[in-house]
Amino acid sequence: MTFGTELRRHRQDAGLTLAELSTRVLMHRTHLHHVESGRRAPTADLAEAADSALAANGALFAEYVRERSQREEQAATRKTLAASLATSRDLMALADLEIDQLHAGVEETAVDYLAQAPGPMLLRADALRRDALQRLKDYRHAPHERADLYVAAGRLSGILAYAALDLGDSAAALEHARAAGRCAQYAGDTELLMWVRGTQSLIARFNGDYGIALDYVRDGLQHAGDVPGTGEARLLCGEVQCLANLGDSKAANRTLHLAEQARERVRRPDSLAGLFEFSETKQRYYAASSLIWLDGGDDARTAATEAEAAIASWEQMPPEQRSLDDERLCHIYLATARVQLGEVEAAAEAMAPVLTLPAEAQISWINKRAHRVGSMLSAPRFQHSPAATDLREGIAALGA
Repeated sequence: MTFGTELRRHRQDAGLTLAELSTRVLMHRTHLHHVESGRRAPTADLAEAADSALAANGALFAEYVRERSQREEQAATRKTLAASLATSRDLMALADLEIDQLHAGVEETAVDYLAQAPGPMLLRADALRRDALQRLKDYRHAPHERADLYVAAGRLSGILAYAALDLGDSAAALEHARAAGRCAQYAGDTELLMWVRGTQSLIARFNGDYGIALDYVRDGLQHAGDVPGTGEARLLCGEVQCLANLGDSKAANRTLHLAEQARERVRRPDSLAGLFEFSETKQRYYAASSLIWLDGGDDARTAATEAEAAIASWEQMPPEQRSLDDERLCHIYLATARVQLGEVEAAAEAMAPVLTLPAEAQISWINKRAHRVGSMLSAPRFQHSPAATDLREGIAALGA
């Protein structure tokens, strides 16, 4: 139980919308949404006014007092954590890592990225890549280790590309991806090169450049026969996304089937887990994220099925294996499909975990895809739906 959830419960029990409550407590409805979703802390004035307006008999104000005490304790913890992080970063800058430690750092970062905010991952990947670059410049390695250093630098550049894109800077992401591709070519690592082409396609899709995104995919697919991992399936799923965004349902579904066949041919796991692994769950996520760009109907139903399967799979995994950003995005894709099918209440249920995310967890993809759902809810057929209005207001507050 939190103040926000209690406020929402009392408001809904009273039959009030956010707009109606905002009139009674003299506060903007966007601010009230932020409080209900836990993104902003309540004030004493709001707690008292809402308690009175909703006849909560002191329950809301008591919850406010309890949470205020909890926040003060957490603030002290965060201060200590910040100081300890500063010390760790100083140590990272001073340390002269052994090459095996560098590779271990790359592996850990690739896995940790799935459950961490992009900012801290950017700092860690940058520090590790600086070490790899300095070793290459100074020739502080045995001759047979040079290709491995280029692979490490390429993977770290790939992680930086993801972090930059999650932070909304596609130009920086593309530069990091180019560096990753060059490192893959220097090292002669076709698996990494295919991954880079898939990532460059992802960045182009983020920018809406679907023709360029297809070019990256098809360049990567030239090497499909040389790599036994999941690179071909990932690239084909990227092609599905391009085709769906271009409105070609038939070709998208045909390519989706080819991606499933490529998955069945995989006989060896990817060389690196985490961000560099393309799991069956991630493939379902790609299917859902593609088909929602078509005209609804069977495509929307398939998208909903794939999104639900991906979410259920992630929920059963240990925390360190869950790709939290993708899982959250999958909730948005499920909501999108539900809106396309006219199922607004089901869409609101799917979106609920996203609407309560703290600001630092709202990566650029989440805001872009969630606001599309909000735009869809503005259609005339939802004009008289209170559930659509409430969900649209909640989405509008994201990133505000």
